[in-house]
Amino acid sequence: GFALFSERVSRMGQPSDIQPADAIVVLTGGQSRIEAALDLLQQNKGERLLISGVNASTTKVALRNAFDDESKLFDCCIHVGYEAKNTVGHASETISWLRSHDFRTVLPVTNNYHMARSLLELQRLDPRLSIEPYPVVNSDLSNGKWMLEPDVVRVLLAEYMKYLGAVSRRVLPVPASLASMT
Repeated sequence: GFALFSERVSRMGQPSDIQPADAIVVLTGGQSRIEAALDLLQQNKGERLLISGVNASTTKVALRNAFDDESKLFDCCIHVGYEAKNTVGHASETISWLRSHDFRTVLPVTNNYHMARSLLELQRLDPRLSIEPYPVVNSDLSNGKWMLEPDVVRVLLAEYMKYLGAVSRRVLPVPASLASMT
């Protein structure tokens, strides 16, 4: 299972033909995720952007300054979520935000190794949601050399174990606060 999971992750790349969605959601925590999501928003691939799981001490102004955004995007179209602390929290925060705006299609942005688990968590909470994943690739793993790099193997193994947890969580009931919204 681990070998299949790792091969799937290593073959993931950023899609070349991105269909516009109602919204873009970036799951914070990894390198280049926010930059990729901002690029998608600037390309009009979504009406709005949620940055999910932002540290409570980080303000919207600090984010704007960190990304040298002089446009009006932060004023009109970017929302900051402070609730999520992990992938399950990202999914919950995302689904609540999408529903509050009556959005039905989403471009989730996260690292390639994190995408499979993120999709499982989102689909568990709202199976009707139309999802177009946008994996961020920071390291080219497609050549198969990842097996020779202990740090990469460690990250993939940890993510695979979490992925198995997400698979098993699919049999659990959806939290009442989200189930009542379906």
